[in-house]
Amino acid sequence: MMLSKTTFRCWLLAGVAAMVAACGTTTPPVQAPKPQSKAKIGLALGGGAVKGFAHIGVIKVLEAAGIVPDVITGTSAGSVVGSLYASGLNGMQLQQRAIALDQADLTDWTLSSKGVIKGEKLQDWINTQVGNRPLEKLARPFGAVATELDSGRRVVFRTGNTGQAVRASASIPNVFLPVKIGGKSYVDGGLVSPVPVSAAREMGAQFVIAVDITARPKVGKATGFLSMLDQSLNIMNGPVLAQELKQADVVIHPNVLNIGSADFDARNQAILEGEKAAQQMLPQIRKLLQQKSQMMAK
Repeated sequence: MMLSKTTFRCWLLAGVAAMVAACGTTTPPVQAPKPQSKAKIGLALGGGAVKGFAHIGVIKVLEAAGIVPDVITGTSAGSVVGSLYASGLNGMQLQQRAIALDQADLTDWTLSSKGVIKGEKLQDWINTQVGNRPLEKLARPFGAVATELDSGRRVVFRTGNTGQAVRASASIPNVFLPVKIGGKSYVDGGLVSPVPVSAAREMGAQFVIAVDITARPKVGKATGFLSMLDQSLNIMNGPVLAQELKQADVVIHPNVLNIGSADFDARNQAILEGEKAAQQMLPQIRKLLQQKSQMMAK
């Protein structure tokens, strides 16, 4: 069909008018949903010798609830468990390692005025478990807290030999020999940071879950060298422990105070107590974590 020039111009003008009208129509832009902010979670694992197996129970419960830390810090026994967890092992794998562990794997006796255990076996065992990776190569950021012997300064090892850092963190004075790193001597981090909450904050954690297995001073007369040493450390740790725990969002207290510091056979009981304590705190952890995330999203 042939169109006249007049008819064609009319159609063309009508099309242009329709396009102009369409351009003048305001269509509200589609807004992308605001991304949900997630608080960076820190897990601070305290010292307590054999009581430290309770950390494994706590980790198992948190993992089952989908609460996985972005940052991990550990003092003494907490650094032992924390380093393995940061290496990529999950809670069940940690429990398997604990059950298979023999006390002889960690103790190398010596005669010295500075201690009765070298700590080299502990260092080697840790390095084997983490695949001989240095701290900075672990699957998640990890800090091992120790005390610089000469100055009493708190040190957080985040790079270097993982086993050596953990050994320094766990070197109880007069039990383990001090550890030499970079020309300086280090001992147990529990002297300055029994539960390393402040270290977790420094590493960027915005929501810190602390696990406190620290023994409290006992009423009554302490008998024996280890008992007296334990009592002395507990008394000294009181003020600094309170200061650390005050900085945590949540504190989990496994009921392990009846477990002796050297009662290696009680490891299963310690793990179970860690599970119980974490399970009881889960509702509060979820609530506070949600509140923190909501505040960050505003």
